[in-house]
Amino acid sequence: MTSFTTHTIESAPEASKQYLQDAKNAYSFVPNLLGTMAESPALLEGYMSLAGIFDKTNLSETERQIILMTNNRLNGCIYCMAAHTSISQMAGVKADVIEALRNNTPIADAKLEALRTFAAVINESRGWPTEAQVNAFLDAGYTQQNVLEVILGTSLKVMSNYTNHVAETTVDAAFAPNAWSPKSENAA
Repeated sequence: MTSFTTHTIESAPEASKQYLQDAKNAYSFVPNLLGTMAESPALLEGYMSLAGIFDKTNLSETERQIILMTNNRLNGCIYCMAAHTSISQMAGVKADVIEALRNNTPIADAKLEALRTFAAVINESRGWPTEAQVNAFLDAGYTQQNVLEVILGTSLKVMSNYTNHVAETTVDAAFAPNAWSPKSENAA
């Protein structure tokens, strides 16, 4: 596999430096994903912008993490599963929800399980859910807006998961305690 550079603020292309500095200010380190994305300032800007937009949805932090982690698991992204497990823990997502997402088991809360199921449907069907699947999601208490927000979160994960796959991004020490390995049937 081609070796990709994980940039520091100093080594990054000029157009990526401020994004990496902002990440360092927010997290006290530059995550390897962002350092890798920095090679393409457009990708880094797109990812950072889309992540900020996704945070503006009317979905809760737990609901956003369900969408992100479901996609991470389905895409077999080792880096993002470790990172989002850590992010979910810091954000107060319940431990049983995190474990269900990591292990592909049902979430006890019926509404959150409907979201997990629908996020998987969007990923696995490549955006072609059946009418019954959309209706089941809506019947669980979600809206048409939320249908589109699941697509937004899925899009965000394509950017990060695919970058990590191509670059074989090393999991940061901060996320290493939450290392994850895909089961063979879920691996990309």
